[in-house]
This record gives sequence, C-alpha cells and structure tokens, in this order.
Amino acid sequence: MNAAFQPFLTVALPIMVTLTASTWVNNSRLTDMRSDFNRRLDEVLGRLDRIERKLDNHDERLVRVE
Repeated sequence: MNAAFQPFLTVALPIMVTLTASTWVNNSRLTDMRSDFNRRLDEVLGRLDRIERKLDNHDERLVRVE
C-alpha cells in the first residue's frame, strides 16, 4: 500500500464516515421533531378553535339574556 495513502485511510476516512453518519442521523431526528411539532401545533389550533366556538356561543347567549 502506498505510504502517502495510509494517513487518509487511518485518519481522514473514519472522520468523513463519522461526519456523514452523524449528519444523516441528525437530519432524521430533525425530521421527526418537525413532524411532532407540527402535530402538536395542529392539536393546539384545534383546541383554540373549539374554545373560540364556545366563546362565540357564550356571547350569543349573553346577547339573548340582555
């Protein structure tokens, strides 16, 4: 094996493989976190819509009582 190629195989190649693998794993985790965040945001928006409808109903009842 070429003596000039040996440092690449022992130093640079493992570093590149590690960086590539960690980037890939981190990217998939970010995608999972993003989808969880979007799901939770949709749940919160649904709750806010229900609260808004209830408040509208209460406003209508108050107008009728007055």
